[in-house]
Amino acid sequence: MRLSILATVATLALVGPAVAAVTPPDTIRADGVPELSDALQADVANYTEFNGASFVGFDPKSNGILISRRAGNVTHLHRVTAPLAKPEQLTKGDDPVSGAAYAPSRGDVILYAQDKGGAEFWQLYRLDPKSAAATLVTDGKSRNQTQHWNNDGTRVAYASTRRNGKDNDIWVMDPRDPSTDKIALQVDGGGEGWTVTGWSPDGKKLLVNESISINESYVWLVDIAAGTKTAITPRNGIKGANDLAQFDPSGEGIWYASDVGAESKRLVRYDVKTGNRDVVTPDLRWDVEELAMPTRGDVAAYFVNEAGRSVLHLIDLKTRKERPAPKLPEGQIGTARISDDGSKLGLGITSAKSPGDVFVVDLKNGNAVRWTTAETGNMKLDRLREPELVKLKSFDGLEISGFYYRPDPKAFPGKRPVIIDIHGGPEGQSRPKFLGRAGYLVAELGVGIFYPNVRGSEGYGKTFLELDDGMKREDSVKDIGAVIDWLKADGATDGARIGVQGGSYGGYMTLAVMTHYSDRLRAAIDVVGISNFVTFLTNTSPYRQDLRRVEYGDERDPAMREFLQKISPLTNVAKITKPMLVVQGANDPRVPKTEADQMVQALRTLGTPTWYVVGLDEGHGFKKKKNADYQFLSGMQFWKQHLLAPSS
Repeated sequence: MRLSILATVATLALVGPAVAAVTPPDTIRADGVPELSDALQADVANYTEFNGASFVGFDPKSNGILISRRAGNVTHLHRVTAPLAKPEQLTKGDDPVSGAAYAPSRGDVILYAQDKGGAEFWQLYRLDPKSAAATLVTDGKSRNQTQHWNNDGTRVAYASTRRNGKDNDIWVMDPRDPSTDKIALQVDGGGEGWTVTGWSPDGKKLLVNESISINESYVWLVDIAAGTKTAITPRNGIKGANDLAQFDPSGEGIWYASDVGAESKRLVRYDVKTGNRDVVTPDLRWDVEELAMPTRGDVAAYFVNEAGRSVLHLIDLKTRKERPAPKLPEGQIGTARISDDGSKLGLGITSAKSPGDVFVVDLKNGNAVRWTTAETGNMKLDRLREPELVKLKSFDGLEISGFYYRPDPKAFPGKRPVIIDIHGGPEGQSRPKFLGRAGYLVAELGVGIFYPNVRGSEGYGKTFLELDDGMKREDSVKDIGAVIDWLKADGATDGARIGVQGGSYGGYMTLAVMTHYSDRLRAAIDVVGISNFVTFLTNTSPYRQDLRRVEYGDERDPAMREFLQKISPLTNVAKITKPMLVVQGANDPRVPKTEADQMVQALRTLGTPTWYVVGLDEGHGFKKKKNADYQFLSGMQFWKQHLLAPSS
């Protein structure tokens, strides 16, 4: 899973005297954060109670579907029996559920993943759909992920670090009888380095993806009985990103996305008998980001990321020609799957005005039916407009872009303050989305939010993606300098009131931007950010180290170590002269808490005003509502004090 965590903090306009203080949850440690008032909490309540739905899968034994939505504090699985029917909660617990699916054909079992405290050591559980009784089927200690059922629902394949705690071997079992668990393929490599993407129709082979970096990945065909693998996309000196591999229903073709020979990921069909490859979408200018293949039927679906917006395509597997696709609400499409009989496509869509709804498309007539109703409470959706796509030139003439959510000029005339919100990844992408809590900024306070896509962001071709690698790391920081220039020149933006925030790699970018442009910014919020590349690469979880070294550089090489130390925000912390809020999960396996601790200590030693919020039961970003709400409140109070005051 890519590091794609964005800061979820916002701001508050000047309010009257506090009448009572908000007590932080017992799962939060707030250090240096001033008292937050009940009045503040009440004022933003309309922007904390939203709830959307994500598509998970079809029920093979009924016309119902499985969705994911928040139940109380975290997301859980729910069953929906008919369009717009009330969701029925199936799973429970204090931690969110992910990666779920019914056993195909049989429908007697649902398999899902759940970790504890955000540590990302996911365990697999077998759920009885009738009784909602859950049973642990993995060892309770290892990291287990990317589970896939075979076509007849008798076995599941998944990646696990069980053997040695580091390498992501491929395992197969019947979850009805966990004693059947066995290694199908032993590998070297951890993190998301090896993942299962599909089964052959006869259940004898697996498709497995090996990821070296976002720019280099390979598809392998694994013989389960023999424990051997055959390259579908061999290492032949030509690097490329190859993923999403799936068998078609005939078993004669393997379909996958690849940017070999092109700037963007195109749809490719590999002929199992002849070994020939045909590019099915040769003229595609944008990345194929998702592929939904049927186990029966002759229509597949794929989604293209067109400048951040998802576009649905349907394709006839026999003729390899496009079929008419239904018109869906504009937005970003999440998980999509085709029903066992090949007649329906289920998918979820988020947009600027919806936190997520599920649609089911009839693949025969193209009709799309909405199955869920998102909850947006009393948000002022009329003030939340579609973002403006901004294109601008950076310091070296390279074109970069971003999405600008501007306040309604009728409600908020004059020049308005703005926050630059930088995505994670580092190979992530800012895309049009539902703002959620941050909608309070735009709709109630008249604060703009600019989401940039600097060099190194995905979605704009593989050359653009590689422009921040290795020694070119700080060129992306300079891109933010160009964004600041553009905002200061924009007639509707108050160039004297600009803040910056970001999460994960965006947290590093936030800290780095503050070391370069502190004199041009008011304040910043860093969420689970890297403060020192050397200590980060040394201390991140062992299963992630190799993948991160490919992206950032290998700190064991003396020359690279010297460079990484030189550009690290901690090395340049004295240049940060404006107030900071730092947010961190205590159990973060990706960016360890030590990265935040050392930055906070250094800032305070220098006398820089620094607030520190730690989620004691959180990992890489706050997933639990009560914690996210407190983060939101503290962020608003921070912006109130340090950004929203009028320009001097």
